[in-house]
Amino acid sequence: MHEEIQKYIYMITKIHLANFTAFKDISLDFDKGINIFIGENGTGKTHVMKAIYSACAIEDVREERTFDQKLKAVFMPNTIGRLVHRSKGRNSGKIIVFKKDNNKECSISCEISTLNNVKPTLNGWKTDKPQEAVFIPVKDMLANAPGFRSLVSQKKIFFEEIYQDIIDKAFLPISKGKLAKESSDLLDLLGEVMSGKVVEKNETFYLKNKNGELEFPLLAEGFRKLGLLYKLIQNETLTKGSILFWDEPEANLNPKLSRVVVKIILKLQEMGVQVFISTHDYVLLKEFELEQNSDSSILYHVFYRNEDEDICHKSTKNQDELTPNAIDNTFSDMLDREIQKGLESYETDN
Repeated sequence: MHEEIQKYIYMITKIHLANFTAFKDISLDFDKGINIFIGENGTGKTHVMKAIYSACAIEDVREERTFDQKLKAVFMPNTIGRLVHRSKGRNSGKIIVFKKDNNKECSISCEISTLNNVKPTLNGWKTDKPQEAVFIPVKDMLANAPGFRSLVSQKKIFFEEIYQDIIDKAFLPISKGKLAKESSDLLDLLGEVMSGKVVEKNETFYLKNKNGELEFPLLAEGFRKLGLLYKLIQNETLTKGSILFWDEPEANLNPKLSRVVVKIILKLQEMGVQVFISTHDYVLLKEFELEQNSDSSILYHVFYRNEDEDICHKSTKNQDELTPNAIDNTFSDMLDREIQKGLESYETDN
């Protein structure tokens, strides 16, 4: 019997939050492919993604900042102690992120007190070959790129660090070598949808086509989202082993483009990109259901509050098992009201 050759595996496997931001005590296990977070506003979906992203952002052995320092830059509380779950009196919280790196289990954790005491701990987390982590926020930033980084560095404006990070990644130079076929195919798809390609000059992004160059501030925001993906794939920030965090991809996106976005995310997952998404959009969820295939690996995570108002969660591979599903419930309620209104109108006319 031939020995099986073990493939290199990198993925975020789990997070545990205790008295951290909105959470009292919660643990989530993740899929190596796509993880989709749904839930009402205020149930902590974005906080989970920001926490994991903060951990991923300091993997590099050359990164001097500690976990708590990156958390503070990403969440931007007045003090680090403000990240501890609200309660009477003094309290402390803890965050632990786990990963599998070449079949080795690693973790990073940080204890935080309301008195601003911190205790970060590393367990094999640092590496000289860090995986690229990308956080795409709800607000488009490429249209605001000119001069943004210098203003932030001079402390003339204040933004959560995810905004500076994504602009930095968009400005990375194009790789000199030939792109993998999967990446080239994605660029072709994006170029076809946008009717052009993305170029950058003097810190300004443009959509270039046969009619000339259109600067991003004049471009529809939905196309700006696609343009950002174009740059991240083109400069190989999004490639095998990368991790993508995308907060509400549907924001300012025409529902017609949701299918394109889902196709791209599924292709990235097949390339070996681990994906984390939070969404409130029925169309986006349905597109995942319709477009997924045998190569798709998707895990849905539902966040909700119990009777004590504590945030809980459930995970499932099947969309039909999502419960409580605030998105489906809202659309079902709309349908019921539409039917009721139609019946009332019919009775009035007759």
